[in-house]
Amino acid sequence: MTDSSLLSSELELQQQEELYQQLLLQTMGRMQTENPVSKVIRPEPGICVKTILEPGKQKIFINICQSNSVPPPPELSREELVELLQSEDPSGYRVPMSLGEPHIEVDNSSQGCSAYDVVINQDFFQKCQDPLFQQFVILVSIEGLENKYSLELNRDWKVLKNRKFLGSVSEQNIRTKSRPVIQELQPQETPTAAPKRPEFTLLVEPPAGDPEYLIAEIMLPGVLSSRALVLDVGEDQLVLTARPSLFHLDIFHPFLVDQENSVAEYNNSRQILTVTMPVVSL
Repeated sequence: MTDSSLLSSELELQQQEELYQQLLLQTMGRMQTENPVSKVIRPEPGICVKTILEPGKQKIFINICQSNSVPPPPELSREELVELLQSEDPSGYRVPMSLGEPHIEVDNSSQGCSAYDVVINQDFFQKCQDPLFQQFVILVSIEGLENKYSLELNRDWKVLKNRKFLGSVSEQNIRTKSRPVIQELQPQETPTAAPKRPEFTLLVEPPAGDPEYLIAEIMLPGVLSSRALVLDVGEDQLVLTARPSLFHLDIFHPFLVDQENSVAEYNNSRQILTVTMPVVSL
């Protein structure tokens, strides 16, 4: 004999989960409409760098452009740059940049070649008048293109003296400030007590080898619905607030994650938020 009350309970849970997924999709669609995560910019030319794509020895040109629409990196003096380059982990300093798609151009020899556009902050680009900063900007641009497009570029590059850009300057679609993955649908009451730090665990999948996913499981006892959650997933940071003034979590993690493809699911019965974040290979 089957207990009909159990079947009814399971059916209700399934219906609640389907309703939650519908609300989540509606919320994310509304956020993308009201708060666009990208905008179109037209950068200004800067310097043009010529290098070689290994192993085929194909010529590659990198147009390093400038725009104040790209956020600046942390302030960095020449002395600090020297220390950074001599450190064991210079990758700890990140330069925000927009990496454009490759486009086909014609060089001075009337030969076809590929060009990539890299856009950095305009004020930071001015530091390239210092040869050391110029070398640093070229290096991080090359590494950024290698990581995004799985390239192998020769480090024996050449800065073209009489050309700031190969081809024509085109518009780029850059990401603006990251938006929450989960956002409350209705305003809540004014908080009256200090929020607590929830218990959480961080897991990597697979457990051995290069990680593909970083998974955060956050325990939120007393939170009855995802409508009370505001979640912001950064490249190396996760910030969560449960309202009204129940929990607040702000943590940094040692991985670079793909913000746009991160997914969050809240289990109402277990009151656990699971955030799955793809890890970006460096």
